[in-house]
Amino acid sequence: MIKSTFGITKEPFNRSEPELLSQQKEILKLIKIHSQHGGFSVIIGNAGVGKSVLREHIEKLDKERDTVVASFSQTMHSYINILKQLAESFKIDVPVKSLEKELIHTAYRHIKDRKVLYTLIDEAHLMDITVLRKLRLLFDRFPKKHNLVLFGQRDLLYYLSMNVNEDIKSRITYSENIFPLNDENLEQYMMRELDAVGLGHHTYDTASVELILRSAQGNLRLCRNLSYSSLIEACRAGKRTVTTTHVNNVLVQPHWRSHEELIKQQVKS
Repeated sequence: MIKSTFGITKEPFNRSEPELLSQQKEILKLIKIHSQHGGFSVIIGNAGVGKSVLREHIEKLDKERDTVVASFSQTMHSYINILKQLAESFKIDVPVKSLEKELIHTAYRHIKDRKVLYTLIDEAHLMDITVLRKLRLLFDRFPKKHNLVLFGQRDLLYYLSMNVNEDIKSRITYSENIFPLNDENLEQYMMRELDAVGLGHHTYDTASVELILRSAQGNLRLCRNLSYSSLIEACRAGKRTVTTTHVNNVLVQPHWRSHEELIKQQVKS
């Protein structure tokens, strides 16, 4: 609908390779630096602030000849199942009883081939701390030029701050909070999305932009969803300019009540 209305080949806010924002670019740069010295990185942020986009960019490093990336999103798995997924990323097939030993040997072979290793765990705040402890012990035996990166919400730091988990926290080499964006940065994001597909900045009138920013409250995902849905509403009405009418048509939908609760939690925290 958007493509046919505006005569474009790609849709804004719905592209497979979104550009990193400045905050994410800086974090990625530091994650790469720490990967050269045996890193253990923790990236914290509320839902929707940009952790997933950052993780996806690191995952794409796997296409490079000198990089191997193993990424896990299903953190409710047991330790053994995580090892199996790691073995699949390393392209090894051995019995379960030999998995740990072979993973370590394979990691050293990769380093010998001048490769850098990344292990990414998303939603790490949902992971059983005993599983994380076992992984820490395993990765302690990995060579340098490896970075274990945990992505999670603030609960993760709370768990790691407990005295019983000091053995894990003391090994963290880099941590960062991804904060909600200010209105200026969110507006720049919106305009970059329009530029990327050849649409003019006037596609959203001034009042609609202000309403989107006010409703998103610094949350990148909410800004993206509201911008995209409002554009669909404009196209449904046969219009080529998004107004507050189209934005409000989205905001009255029931699921935005849960988004409002998310925003309230972020403001309180």
